[in-house]
Amino acid sequence: MDLRPFPEDWQRALAVVAHPDDLEYGAASAVARWTSDGRTVTYLLASRGEAGIDGLHPDEAGPLREAEERAGAAEVGVDVVEFLDHRDGVIEYGLDLRRDIARAIRRHRPEVLVTLVHDERSPWGGFGMADHRVVGLGAIDAARDAANRWVFPELLDEGHEPWPGLRWLAICAAANPPHAVDVTDVIDRGIASLGQHRVYLDGLSEPTDPDAFLRGSATATGERFGGRLAVSFEVLGL
Repeated sequence: MDLRPFPEDWQRALAVVAHPDDLEYGAASAVARWTSDGRTVTYLLASRGEAGIDGLHPDEAGPLREAEERAGAAEVGVDVVEFLDHRDGVIEYGLDLRRDIARAIRRHRPEVLVTLVHDERSPWGGFGMADHRVVGLGAIDAARDAANRWVFPELLDEGHEPWPGLRWLAICAAANPPHAVDVTDVIDRGIASLGQHRVYLDGLSEPTDPDAFLRGSATATGERFGGRLAVSFEVLGL
């Protein structure tokens, strides 16, 4: 089945993921397309990815990965990158996570909420990482929390009014995505964004070539999108 175009009638998005580099493995190319069209995208990361490099102590890795994420975000036109400081590798689903994400939604007032697939089994095989599952589910639940003034009333005390303006949840790396974003003209920016994660990539047991990985993935997706390079999403209306 051919993929349908991602909705276009919106101006603000908030992308919520667990770690630095999560967005750069595909979604950032779509972000580059959106910002090039004049839309605003903000990044919210649950952790600083401090447990992600085996050869570096978390005290060293955290600041390095934060810097890489900010540099990668800048490549695709994202100026605001925020971190929640949940502990990498052991992020817990619960009220604290939902509250933190709902707070950010109320502050930034997005129309689109972007996150990663949160299934137990990942589309590329094996089991989905615990932090990805937890943060993806937390983001989806927080979308409703942000609109309900009687959930987390303490956010009202902080001055954060409910935000019922979220229109879509956009889940990247879903198993059977029906939508896609044309990234043909911006794929180089997505590749540059992943390339900024040099310390992380160099620490992987199997090296990743950002150009080969992202261009190959976008080409495969594009086979169902008119032959254009593309990034796929599952889009759910609220």
